[in-house]
Amino acid sequence: MRNAVLLSGCVLSLAIVLWASADEKKPNRETSAKAESLQRDRSPVDLVLGPDESWLITANQTADSVSLLRTADGKVLSEITVGRRPTDIALSSDGRTVLVTCSFGSEVAVVTVADGVLKKVASIPVGFEPYGVAISPGGKTAYVSMHMAGQIAVINLANREVTSRIDVGRWPRYMTLSPDGKRLAIGLNGERSVAVVDTVAGKLAFKLPMRGLNINHLCTSRDGKHFYFPWMMYGGNPPNSGSIRRGWVLGNRTSRVSFTDSKDKAGISLDPRGRAMGDPHGIDISPDAQTLVVSCAGSQELALFRLPELPLIGIGGSELMDRALSRSSTLFRRMPLGGRPMGLKISMDSKTAYVANYLLNAVQVVDLHERKITRTIDLGGPPQRSLARRGEAIFFDATRSLENWYSCHSCHFEGGSNAETMDTLNDGTSFSYKTVPLLYNVTRTGPWTWHGWQKDFTAAMHKSVTSTLAGSKPTDDDVQALTAYFSSIETPPNPYLGGDSPISSAAKRGKVVFHGKVAGCTDCHSGPNLTDGEIHDVGTGHKKDRYKGFNTPSLHNVYRRVEYLHDGRADTLEELLTGPHSPAKVTDEGKLSDKQRADLIEYLKTL
Repeated sequence: MRNAVLLSGCVLSLAIVLWASADEKKPNRETSAKAESLQRDRSPVDLVLGPDESWLITANQTADSVSLLRTADGKVLSEITVGRRPTDIALSSDGRTVLVTCSFGSEVAVVTVADGVLKKVASIPVGFEPYGVAISPGGKTAYVSMHMAGQIAVINLANREVTSRIDVGRWPRYMTLSPDGKRLAIGLNGERSVAVVDTVAGKLAFKLPMRGLNINHLCTSRDGKHFYFPWMMYGGNPPNSGSIRRGWVLGNRTSRVSFTDSKDKAGISLDPRGRAMGDPHGIDISPDAQTLVVSCAGSQELALFRLPELPLIGIGGSELMDRALSRSSTLFRRMPLGGRPMGLKISMDSKTAYVANYLLNAVQVVDLHERKITRTIDLGGPPQRSLARRGEAIFFDATRSLENWYSCHSCHFEGGSNAETMDTLNDGTSFSYKTVPLLYNVTRTGPWTWHGWQKDFTAAMHKSVTSTLAGSKPTDDDVQALTAYFSSIETPPNPYLGGDSPISSAAKRGKVVFHGKVAGCTDCHSGPNLTDGEIHDVGTGHKKDRYKGFNTPSLHNVYRRVEYLHDGRADTLEELLTGPHSPAKVTDEGKLSDKQRADLIEYLKTL
């Protein structure tokens, strides 16, 4: 009997072992998802510090997540998914709630933090690629910039609903509020300007044109009278070595503007002679108002300034940093960080800066007094960079250019375009200005350049690096990595698509016009990429053009442009279709009625 019991026990044990072994072989969805998550780059772009600075939260762009870190030891306490492509983050005055803009998800995520745990409690749909976010001092109202709508969404945080929208101008991105919450400053990258909104009246107070590119983070001065921001200025000269070194092509700036008076404006150059500080992005002022810190993402460093003695002059400063400032070890210091430093926050004691470093998947803790990195907090990610990630690092690297002045990203912001016509020497002529093409699907839409003379993509990249950037010749590995990155760039979701009906009734009518004989759009804009890859002369050339005719641009994402044709002579689709590229001039098959043209524009926005 005892032997029978033992045998039964052995059989049962064997069954349990076999069952467990079989179960181990079954895919565990939760484990697999976690393992996949661990392999994703976090790419933090911004962060907020908790009220007692015992924790901080990062917005992780490529992981679609936010992470909670304990500042004492750098431990990651919690990480949750919030939405597609987090872009900006703000902490409410209650010290327990953060808002995260998810630009590709068209939403604002509401996240709470308690007992070392993050929880997404709501999602507020706003549409049109939400970018920057700011919360009123009382925590009752949030302001969100809608990048592709040219508006600010005003959100009642009690019921989490959009109550109004304020028209401000093209491509609003980052913002900052005055301490009393009555003034909101915004960078308008599609108009090369900054703007201030009167939040009480709910309307634009003023705009300040400045020919600025890539207006990034804004911060409010400690006295509450001004706002500061880093940006880039385009000087309009061809990128030869002499012009680049003088700051006459692209220059890096930090400026200050009054919340109440557009005439109260000043700035400085961030570029010492011989070694510029490419792609400035993040900015903060120490609580004691003594130190201004700017992260220069392209040159991979921090710029530290003693703020009271900063020699501010006109809005754009000078082409090169004030010589006395650049030579002073007490007024200005630069700290190499590596990677791609972006958003930053300074501690209440004014001694420590926390920096979100995109390419390092980390937060760097910087001692501002000793000017050294004291700790690097790893947020997680793959053990080795993929080929595309290495290409991404090259794309954002201003040290690849002559004297660190600018990167590929400087002109092709996040793989897109900008609001400036530029001379890149790409067609072999000087002072022949062209609009900057979008890079989405660029590997599949040859030939390249506006005139289409470049038939080889590898050769095109070589020329861009050595001619436009005036940098060293890329290696074969560099070219492979860049190609992989360009192939991986995700196209932003089109805000004119979605819902139960893919396109509106007007857009459906416009599709008929698009394919019709009078408009004749498909004569050139055909195939899966909406380009035939051919060169056409449609009468839009210029006497300075070295080549005759133009490479048919893809119409995918045409809604994202703020300048049309090779020289940007049209600012809107309406102006394009009634002016130099009207069907009457291109096809000679008659004219479109006003209604047909309006319908066609609605269809073009959906492409």
